[in-house]
Amino acid sequence: MAEPIDVDVIRELLPGSWHLSATNFPMWVNGSRRNPEFEYALRSEVPLVLTDRVRYTDDRGRQRVVTGTDRWAGDHFSWRGAGALGVRRSRWSISWLFDDLLVLHFEQSRATPAGTNVAIRAGSEHPELRRRIAGDAAGFGLTLEQFASLSWLDHIPSL
Repeated sequence: MAEPIDVDVIRELLPGSWHLSATNFPMWVNGSRRNPEFEYALRSEVPLVLTDRVRYTDDRGRQRVVTGTDRWAGDHFSWRGAGALGVRRSRWSISWLFDDLLVLHFEQSRATPAGTNVAIRAGSEHPELRRRIAGDAAGFGLTLEQFASLSWLDHIPSL
């Protein structure tokens, strides 16, 4: 696995909108949720606290939003849902964050399996992303098994 990402790098580079490029989460590859976009905003620098908003289109074409708060805990974030999802919690970490490319790992929670997301910053393009990561999966914090388990969303038709 890659070295842990420095909190100052996270604070500087993570805020903004990110489009999901690859994932092994059933919720993103089973056809019921499309076009996921993650938006992170800085809420507090010290301690590092972010707000996040996940937008997607459901299987009926409706826009959906899930919001939460992410608190830095030294080597991972602890997420807590907002509103009706306030009882939901999860833990996630970053294995790669550089310019406009992000690799996240989620621990298993009561509601979701463990999984991995690869995202690019909104407005950027990476036509050779799969090949780039395949060439150095470990450098991006992915085991070969994790890389092999990813579904690349450019191959899943949009609604």
